Amino acid sequence: MRNFAGLPGARLAALCDADPQRLARSAAQVPGARAVARVEEIAADPAVQGVVVAASAVSHYPLAKLLLEAGKDVFVEKPLALTVEDAEALVRLARDRDRILMVGHLLLHHPGVRYLKDLVRKGDLGEIYYIYSQRVNLGKVRRDENALWSFAPHDLSVILHLLEAEPVDVAARGAAFLQEGVEDAVFLHLRFPGGPMAHVHVSWLDPHKLRKFTVVGSQKMVVFDDMEASEKVRIYDKGIDRAGQIVSYGDALSVRSGDIMIPKLSLKEPLRLECQHFVDCVREHRRPLSDGADGLRVVRVLAAAQRSLAAGGAPVALAGQPVGAR
Repeated sequence: MRNFAGLPGARLAALCDADPQRLARSAAQVPGARAVARVEEIAADPAVQGVVVAASAVSHYPLAKLLLEAGKDVFVEKPLALTVEDAEALVRLARDRDRILMVGHLLLHHPGVRYLKDLVRKGDLGEIYYIYSQRVNLGKVRRDENALWSFAPHDLSVILHLLEAEPVDVAARGAAFLQEGVEDAVFLHLRFPGGPMAHVHVSWLDPHKLRKFTVVGSQKMVVFDDMEASEKVRIYDKGIDRAGQIVSYGDALSVRSGDIMIPKLSLKEPLRLECQHFVDCVREHRRPLSDGADGLRVVRVLAAAQRSLAAGGAPVALAGQPVGAR
């Protein structure tokens, strides 16, 4: 709300919330916006072009479906839906109605992730061996979704974006310490076509607050740490060099440890960049960076991980198809 109210080229026309007290507080901050309690009023308003669905995950599908059917362009917070079938239905609906469907994969708009993607695209890191991420803290414990569905969409969206492929299989183990049936900590392992692998650790029951990605390539390694105030990306010129002609085991591999580079990045707020991107896509009727297909891929991985959790960590196979360059 804060970002959309201040964006040039757009007007925050209305606010909708089923909670009267929360709606009144929000409306007081944006006096020019109409406050309504029923989403049907938004759907029926011809002056509204785009709508943001920032609600509980269980309501993403029905709200987005209603708004797409009403001819609105829709920005849905992550995850797009809680089942693959619902996510597929939203993607089809947006395509059939020729509407914009954007998913709130916020980190794809982060200057640090954009820089990291550029490094991968240009081949500066060499062949990508593996990626691992940590998204943990001692924070808000949810009841309607576990740590996998609450936290992992952020990390999975970045990993799929960097590798431009869906995993071959997914294995997940977790535990519900605080509430029966709601996992507080999950360890997720993904294997990708051609050999790369990824590991995701998510938890809201941890003494640390970490938001970190590590990408290990054949030429260089990179750490993106979103908790750092300014030096969010560090590029390590480190690796293992192979000798051209192997004489003995000891001579075959040599450790290379070079410089550490810290690039200067934009300090623009990722959420504002994401909101501006949605406005631009609505105005120009163009495909968002994190479109419905992108959201669907993440939901596919989440659903497979949930099945793996239920099976005690047994790997669950996926298609393992390329997702195309961005």
